Amino acid sequence: MTATQSFTGDAHPYGGGDPYADYRTADFPFTRYANLADRQLGAGVVAANDEFFAQRENLLVAGPAEFDPEHFGHKGKVMDGWETRRRRGASAEHPWPAAEDHDWALVRLGAPGVIRGIVVDTAHFRGNYPQAVSVEGASVPGSPSPEELLADEVKWTTLVPRTPVGGHAANGFAVSVEQRFTHLRVNQHPDGGIARLRVYGEVVPDPRWLSALGTFDVVALENGGQVEDASDLFYSPATNTIQPGRSRKMDDGWETRRRRDDGNDWIRYRLVARSEIRAVEIDTAYLKGNSAGWASVSVRDGDDGDAGAGEWTEILPRTRLQPDTNHRFTLAAPAVATHARVDIFPDGGISRLRLFGSLTEEGASRLVARHQELGG
Repeated sequence: MTATQSFTGDAHPYGGGDPYADYRTADFPFTRYANLADRQLGAGVVAANDEFFAQRENLLVAGPAEFDPEHFGHKGKVMDGWETRRRRGASAEHPWPAAEDHDWALVRLGAPGVIRGIVVDTAHFRGNYPQAVSVEGASVPGSPSPEELLADEVKWTTLVPRTPVGGHAANGFAVSVEQRFTHLRVNQHPDGGIARLRVYGEVVPDPRWLSALGTFDVVALENGGQVEDASDLFYSPATNTIQPGRSRKMDDGWETRRRRDDGNDWIRYRLVARSEIRAVEIDTAYLKGNSAGWASVSVRDGDDGDAGAGEWTEILPRTRLQPDTNHRFTLAAPAVATHARVDIFPDGGISRLRLFGSLTEEGASRLVARHQELGG
């Protein structure tokens, strides 16, 4: 396994022009997973010990941090991130922070899950970033308050040990803890600023909740569905198609580049578990001159390595789509599947795919077993 590229030290002072021209980043393999700290999933920064210069909520804002060199407020430079005041020591004889001094923020994940990687982004924090960061995870049921999360009985597991980071950089950390987490504690040592936090992983839903729902969207990200692969990610990620709610703008869906051949584009999904699908919804909201012309949906029962893995079976034949429209289809008979695939013809995009159904007895059993294995 290739070591994750890391950055340390100050960035150069801003010298004008594009502030991202000297931004340090890398291609982190774990970013193929969904961002469990996405506000659209319901994530939030529920508390922080200090946010004197910049608000903690900025950590989860979608999109890259912005920088305005002329923007100052009554407390100083206005930064697009979470920034704490400078720590001081106990006395004039010891003016420096103690080794254990640090600031912290509590983050509620939008969907509980297994974390595969974390990016602590210090964009535009060139000389005022933390010297090091650490990240811990906890699994707490329900909707705990900050006080409950900070209680002595809550067990926190180290996901990222105290590690030096660099200024104006995407600091990535691969995580290998096979456990289900609901909350994170992000620590910066001893103080400073973090622009964005991204937490990549696999959703692990509560099987009791899905059982109570009965019929639900078996490919939805929040329920544990995931994108396995896609033919084209030029304009936007395929994971957008299984995000909660309807698309709110054009780039909130999946759009491919223009094809100049006789092929077609597609997305392959893994369902939350083995399911019976009874209805399909394909939405092209906000895709007007660039929506897919036609679409089909196919399913497969079993992984490639399973002895009983089946071939792809079409459950929705190639069907004409209208721009900026939600299309609904009921199936003549339930389709049992573990995977699904949407094909669009020839290119373009869709904003959402919904597959409504319920778990099979086997699917429900496997989901319960995995939830227990991961400490849920």
